[in-house]
Amino acid sequence: MTTLTETTHPGGFLVWEAFRDYTRETITVATGTAFATLDPGTVLGKITASGKYTAHDPAAVDGTETAVAVLWGKADATGGDVPAVALVRGPAVVNRHDLVFAGTPSEGEITAAHTALLATGILVR
Repeated sequence: MTTLTETTHPGGFLVWEAFRDYTRETITVATGTAFATLDPGTVLGKITASGKYTAHDPAAVDGTETAVAVLWGKADATGGDVPAVALVRGPAVVNRHDLVFAGTPSEGEITAAHTALLATGILVR
């Protein structure tokens, strides 16, 4: 018998949102960062200097150390900046098990990211 494995897919992390036209926005994913290819559900930070987004990095000092959004679908910025859709504000609820973190953050860093997302109205369950 063939075994099927479900991979991440656009919006698969979302449990509930109030109004999709309010909670989601088209953003720009920055090129030239360590994390240029991102999967759906990736927790994002916003680069303060440019206003562009990339994977949340707790060790950074450019703004991306604060989790502010969750990527809706796959984004590949290896060849340059790309537009993408992200969940940027709530009210919304997301599944903690479907969120993707770049690198290997500690449990404390993940908890801090969840708290930062809550500040934007995105509740992690």
